[in-house]
Amino acid sequence: MASSSVLIESVSGIRGIIARGFDPVVIVRYGMAFGAWCREQAEALDREPLVVVGRDARPSGAAFQRILMGTLQSMGCDVLDAGLAPTPTVEMGVLQHKAAGGVILSASHNPLDWNALKLLDHNGEFLDAEAGAAMKKRSQGDAEAVVSHDKMGAYTQADLVPAHIDAICTLPYIDPASIATRDLTIVVDGCNSVGGVALPQLLQELGIRDAQIVRLFCTPNGQFERPPEPRPEHLTALADAVQKHNADLGLAVDPDADRLALVDNKGCIILEELTQVLAADFLWRRREGAFATNLSSSRAIDDVAVQYNQPVHRSAVGEINVVKAMKSHDAILGGEGNGGVILPDLHYGRDALAGTALIVQHLAATGNTLAELHDAMPTYAMAKDKLPLDGLDVEALLATLKSEYANVSSATLDTTDGLKIDLPEGWVHLRASNTEPILRVYTEAPTQDDAQSLADRFKEELQALNA
Repeated sequence: MASSSVLIESVSGIRGIIARGFDPVVIVRYGMAFGAWCREQAEALDREPLVVVGRDARPSGAAFQRILMGTLQSMGCDVLDAGLAPTPTVEMGVLQHKAAGGVILSASHNPLDWNALKLLDHNGEFLDAEAGAAMKKRSQGDAEAVVSHDKMGAYTQADLVPAHIDAICTLPYIDPASIATRDLTIVVDGCNSVGGVALPQLLQELGIRDAQIVRLFCTPNGQFERPPEPRPEHLTALADAVQKHNADLGLAVDPDADRLALVDNKGCIILEELTQVLAADFLWRRREGAFATNLSSSRAIDDVAVQYNQPVHRSAVGEINVVKAMKSHDAILGGEGNGGVILPDLHYGRDALAGTALIVQHLAATGNTLAELHDAMPTYAMAKDKLPLDGLDVEALLATLKSEYANVSSATLDTTDGLKIDLPEGWVHLRASNTEPILRVYTEAPTQDDAQSLADRFKEELQALNA
C-alpha cells in the first residue's frame, strides 16, 4: 500500500494496519474517550458502567485487549472480559448484562496485519455516523480525566457463547429435534478464529452429532489458512471438503463470525449475497414483514420478496445503517450481501450463528437439499472490484459521473451512499470503503462476464475522468 499510515475511522469502527496507524496510543486514546462516554451513558441510564470486551483470534488481539481493558478500568468502567468471542456474541452480551457499551477487537475480513476497535452502545449496536464522529472528536481532544485509585473499575471474565447459543435454540421457529432427524453432515470452515469454536458448539445444540461435524481451519490461533473474507474464490478448500465427506452443507465465516457463506451438498460455492436471501425465504414462510438491506446487495432479495408480497428497503452500506432502516420499517429480518444476517428477534447485528440456525432449520423443515433450495433462487452474478484511493477525488469524480448519467434516460441514480446507477444491463455501486483505503466498484448483471465487464467499464470511466 502506498500510504505509510493507515487508520480508518468510520461506522465500521476504528481500524488500521498495526504499527502503521493502529497502535497502543490509538487504543488508549479511544479507550479513554469511550470509557468516559460509557460512564456518562451508565449514569443517564441508571445502570452500572459496565463494558463488555471480546476479540477475534488474530495474534495481536490479546495484548491489545489487555491495553484496552486497563484503560477502561482507569476511566471507572467495570470490564467483562469475554475473551475469544464472535462479534454477535459480544453484542448480545451487552444486552444480556445490561452494559453501558461494548468493544470488539477485530478487523473482520482484513488481513493479519490489521486490527480494529468496534464500538457498541448500550443496545449492543454500532455507533452511528453522528455518534462515531463525536467519539473521534472526543478522542482527539484533551485527554479524559482518569478516576482516583478507589474508583477504578472492576474486572470479571465470562464465556458468553453458551447464552448466545441458548437464545438461538429457543427461538420459536428453531426446532433442534426436527433438525436431528435430518441426520446432517456439516463442514465448518472457521478461518482459524472464533467461529471455529462457536459454530460447532451451536451445531451440536441444534441436533447435529459431533461425529458429523467436520472441522476445517477451526483451531483459534489466528493464523488464517485462507484469506479471511468468505468470498467464493477463498472457499475452494471448503468445497473440496464437502465433496470429500459427502456433506449436506458447508459453512464459512470471517474471523469475527458475523458473516456467513455457504457451500451446497454438491460442493458448489453459493454467492455470499444469497445467505440473507435464503434466510428470508425461510422466515417469510412463517411470518409477514419487511426486509432491509444495503444498496450494494443483490436484487435477488427483491425478486424473492415479490413471491411473498413483502417490501424490501435499502440503506447506505454499514451495519448500523441497515439497522436504522430495519427499525424505521419494523423489519423482521435484514442483512448485507457480504453474508450478514440480522435477526432482531435476537439482536440488531450481523450474526453468522443466527444465519446458520435459519439455514439448517430451512433444510430440516423443507426436506430439500441446499442445492435444491439454491436452484430455486433468482440467478445473478456480481463483480466486487475496487480502485485505490490514492490520487482519487472521490466526491468530485462521483459528482461528475452523476451529472453525465443524469442525462441517460435509461439510468436510475441513487446518491444515498456514493453513487448507484441502475441500467437495463445491470447496476453499479461506487463508494468509498468504510474498512479499506479503496473505492469500491460493485456491479450486478445476468452473468459473471457481464458483471465484470460493467465493473471494468466504470473503472475506466473513473480513471478517464481522473486523468
